[in-house]
Amino acid sequence: MKFDFLKSISPLEIILFIVFVIYVIFPIKTPKMIAPWVDSCVGMTIIFIGTLYLFFYTTPILAILAVLAAYELLRRSSELNTSTTIMKYTPSQDKKDEVMLEMNPVQKETLEEEVVSKMAPLGKSDPSTYIETSYKPVADPLLCGSLCS
Repeated sequence: MKFDFLKSISPLEIILFIVFVIYVIFPIKTPKMIAPWVDSCVGMTIIFIGTLYLFFYTTPILAILAVLAAYELLRRSSELNTSTTIMKYTPSQDKKDEVMLEMNPVQKETLEEEVVSKMAPLGKSDPSTYIETSYKPVADPLLCGSLCS
């Protein structure tokens, strides 16, 4: 009686499950004539809607497997289609570093160092001199009473 939920699964869902598992496990390449369609905005929208449909109207296991299969389909299609929008306009890390260096040039000294050099007399004043005076501070003896013993 533990496998009663298997009776509610339709044969079409079982076939889809097998197809998705095979597609995710094995490195099946997307055909070159289909890759540009899948890698476009319309293709991604259709795949997203199909995955949502599976989430709402089939078993959760099939829907999760559909998400994995959709991800693999998009990834494999983008590898074939070299003129993809995402890959074309996403800069590499080297280009990002160059832009950041242009926006933030290397500073000679920081603001704190500049203020300290202007305001602090260290190194620019006369050495400290001690003055001898006759004043000697005297402290009263401390009375602890019974607490100090």
